[in-house]
Amino acid sequence: MDAAAEHKEKMKVLQAEHRRKVDAARHPGRGLVLVYTGDGKGKSSSAFGVIARALGWGQRVGVVQFIKGKWMTGERKFFAGFPDQLVWHCMGDGFTWNTQDRDRDTEAAVAAFTKARGLLESGDYDLVVLDEINIALRYDYLSIESVLEGLKARSTRTSVILTGRDAKPELQDYADLVSEMREVKHPFKAGIKAQHGIDF
Repeated sequence: MDAAAEHKEKMKVLQAEHRRKVDAARHPGRGLVLVYTGDGKGKSSSAFGVIARALGWGQRVGVVQFIKGKWMTGERKFFAGFPDQLVWHCMGDGFTWNTQDRDRDTEAAVAAFTKARGLLESGDYDLVVLDEINIALRYDYLSIESVLEGLKARSTRTSVILTGRDAKPELQDYADLVSEMREVKHPFKAGIKAQHGIDF
């Protein structure tokens, strides 16, 4: 058998296996829970990509940002063009090393999660993104128990994405998908400032 024929036979086997898995898969009857974590760049960016996908299908999306401050970013400017499909709540006061106030950060995180629960339970949203909530969990501004309770109380219509490094093991166990971004190289470590359109 020549290389082309061998390749074709190999692809036929892979195709048949893939079709078998697709045929065996089922709809869960509820929204999914996705966690994007790890020390690499791209966790929020991945969530924003899913937002674009959901909007493309005419779905309704809610975003609650837990840590990032109220500065203007490219994604906020872009998604502002979908006012009938998307609501965006920037609830954080900025990076924790800037605020240096645990009580204030805890109060902001609790207010953000209260807002998030309203979106999750309303039944009005196909997707809710809880951006950087894992940071709030890491510093114990929120308890993992309260977050899991909120996820379990969500509308069956609603999928949720939770971003931020150091996702709690309990959250990873509960999630349907966990993706970890791993840093291999970062321009900031070479002294390069954050760039418009790339970083924010």
